[in-house]
Amino acid sequence: MASREAVNALRRCVRAAGQGAAGEWPGTRLARRGGRTLLGAHQRQGRRHVERRAMATMADYREQQYEKGGPLREYDRRVRAGRLTNDDHQRTLVQALQDLHDDLMRYTPARVVQPTIESLQPKRTSFLGSLFGGGGSEKLKMTPSKNLPKGLYMYGDVGSGKTMLMDLFYDTLPENIHSKTRIHFHNFMQEVHKEVHKIKILHGNDIDAIPFVAAHIAEHATVLCFDEFQVTDVADAMILRRMVESLMAHGVVLVTTSNRHPKQLYKNGIQRESFVPCINLLIDHLRIINLDSTTDYRKIPRPPSGVYHHPLDAAARRHAEHWFRFLGDIDNDPPHRATHTVWGREIEVPRASGRACWFSFNDLMGKATGAADYLELVRSYDAFIVTDVPGMNVRSRDLARRFITFLDAAYESHAKLVLTTAVPLTQLFMNEDEIGQALGDASAKGDRKAQQAQADGASVNDAMRSLMDDLGLNMDTLKKSSIFTGDEEAFAFARALSRLTEMGSQEWVDRGLGLESRGGKKDAESWAKTRSSYMQDSY
Repeated sequence: MASREAVNALRRCVRAAGQGAAGEWPGTRLARRGGRTLLGAHQRQGRRHVERRAMATMADYREQQYEKGGPLREYDRRVRAGRLTNDDHQRTLVQALQDLHDDLMRYTPARVVQPTIESLQPKRTSFLGSLFGGGGSEKLKMTPSKNLPKGLYMYGDVGSGKTMLMDLFYDTLPENIHSKTRIHFHNFMQEVHKEVHKIKILHGNDIDAIPFVAAHIAEHATVLCFDEFQVTDVADAMILRRMVESLMAHGVVLVTTSNRHPKQLYKNGIQRESFVPCINLLIDHLRIINLDSTTDYRKIPRPPSGVYHHPLDAAARRHAEHWFRFLGDIDNDPPHRATHTVWGREIEVPRASGRACWFSFNDLMGKATGAADYLELVRSYDAFIVTDVPGMNVRSRDLARRFITFLDAAYESHAKLVLTTAVPLTQLFMNEDEIGQALGDASAKGDRKAQQAQADGASVNDAMRSLMDDLGLNMDTLKKSSIFTGDEEAFAFARALSRLTEMGSQEWVDRGLGLESRGGKKDAESWAKTRSSYMQDSY
């Protein structure tokens, strides 16, 4: 019922702004006008007035009911009132909500630009062009806004507090967010399919209707919250990547709950390979939060997000701090500086606790460190927190080589690795231009994967992820790829990405901590034997 009310509220907002008949979404009405601007100047002014007045009322209501300052202060108020019990794990989750709240306070979305019908029509080609395969439609490029805050993807089992956390976030949104919508994901997709269908009836099946619908959703939802994000229908899977991409391009911040990790969405579904780019998009542009509280022998609650964090925003420091406290031994061995000696030379460790250490990238890579130094470190520590990792490329060869040498040592010793990075992992060793150039070269040489990525209009992140998913950790296959033929540095970068992907998995992080979802004691003992053997071999 609540989801249906959200849909009706959105429609009432549209009707109040004088945008059309009851029961219609603006995408259909814009389509009927042949791509012209939806509203005249006097209508635009009226719409803004209605939105300001409506939001002033909502803001007044929030001020009376909720604590100003965001989710964390409201959480504390409810704890003081006895409505909630203070819980360290839950407080860590609320801090993630607070981080996004603070980002939104500084966020000003760009004006939504309405696409025209002409821009969404397939490009026409000559008869000969279509005869020889050049007649496919080229979709309008939609790239997520550069200043778009990272949204949230919160997943967990029944009873993990998804609804409470979403309520807390939605009810305490900052006052500068003048439009927001919360809706059950299934209801949202039903409405999207209806509007896409209407537009295609009017303008033909070849029209790219998704940016059309997304633009009008963006006008009424700077923040769009989904309850129960799940994909079970092939029709949803086929358009979802395009819809999410278009919403982000129009500056919409997504916050969603789900009962599964993005990588588990639409598992074993029909044509799932076409849905994988959507999964990558969610992982790249949303902060993935695990709501389930693991049973842990430690006093420090496990951080809810993965071990890798980007960009280098206000939350990056907290991310590193949470993992350092979790992997270290703060109570029995408070953080301190440490010194190790290799061949008469001293290695300074800025922060150490138990078997965990913390370096900035510059401390670890910016000095004359080499393989012997890294071998000494992985023999002394089980976990590494490395912060402020920049994007590297073929022009920063020395730094990249050192980082890969360190990464190889950490990987071979089964150490844990926590990173805060300036760019997504897919751009850690090659920037977008270099990846695009490599894909273009490979496509020209007949590489089918590269050709398919270009034909699908995939982003370089999607293309690189797809490549790594296909190749996995099979180095023989990797060497045969035309993208890396004759380029040992690019090969090393790709291998490093493969290893980073494996080291970021929950299975890798849980191993040896007594938290294994499968195997338990057996896996822990296996991990311990590997560590012990590696340390002996290092002497």
